Amino acid sequence: MKHIVTLLSAFCLFGLGADAQFKNILKKAASELDSNPVQDILKKPAPITTSLTDARWAVDSLDQFTPREAKRSLMTLQRTPNGGFVLQPGYYELHDQSYCLKAGTHGPGGGDGYLFAPPLGPQEEVVKAIVRNSVNHPEIDQHDIQLLLWSIIARAKFDDLQTKLKAVAALLLTPKQLVQLNGGAIGLIPNALMQKGMDGLPAGVKAVLEAENQLRGMLTSASSSYDEMERVAVLAGLAPKGEGSLDIPSGRWSFHPDGYYVRYLPYSYTNTIVNIWVPQGSPAVGKEYDPATHIAVPGNTARQRLIQSGRAYQQQ
Repeated sequence: MKHIVTLLSAFCLFGLGADAQFKNILKKAASELDSNPVQDILKKPAPITTSLTDARWAVDSLDQFTPREAKRSLMTLQRTPNGGFVLQPGYYELHDQSYCLKAGTHGPGGGDGYLFAPPLGPQEEVVKAIVRNSVNHPEIDQHDIQLLLWSIIARAKFDDLQTKLKAVAALLLTPKQLVQLNGGAIGLIPNALMQKGMDGLPAGVKAVLEAENQLRGMLTSASSSYDEMERVAVLAGLAPKGEGSLDIPSGRWSFHPDGYYVRYLPYSYTNTIVNIWVPQGSPAVGKEYDPATHIAVPGNTARQRLIQSGRAYQQQ
């Protein structure tokens, strides 16, 4: 109201000749007052859209099933340029580095199971490239890879990221992919506008939007630590049942379209036990298991989606 009164006073001072200019200013002011950046975000697809509805390969008939073959390390198989593995008949296990792809949600726990789904969304190729190429850069700390992935999920502007993260991105992505990172990026939204825009939204959606907005600010600040950003991205306490959740028991197998079975047993968002079973005569023999194409999707939608990697986990 004060802003409008000021404009009216100016109009009176400058006379009728300022009518057109005044109308333009008033229109711009009204537009700014009515802007809703949160709704603008919700109208566009998220950088990664993979959800529980995309996890269509669960095999509930194999609950409690363990293959007869002796379990072997996946690391015994031939590696591919993608950081994947050339599959052979047998039962395999890899304790890998996994990464959170949904900030503002809870980590694994509570006996909730996870199912296979592929990365989907506008930034799926960039996300897969980061995870794949990280295998050939063991010198890059897992935390820095996670921060880069959070920057994509939060739609942070690449040009504004911490200098170290820019250097990591330059090692893992092509120049074209670096340019793509700024596509759809947004800046920090003032808290008042965030609260206004989130009126009426479900609690789970609000938590994600708030976490992403906080991360956009923290990822551009040299003073923000990993631990501080982790507390924003990974919620503490008991996880509620998210909207659209399904009762998926821990250890449920998924049947991959290539002809092998896979299940995920997360220890935390940072590391997951992956089991793969390739039956004799399976069409999967000779095909690639590419961890970067695997997102472990929780049955409880209040928990995090976890993309897998071909990097073995080591306690930090």
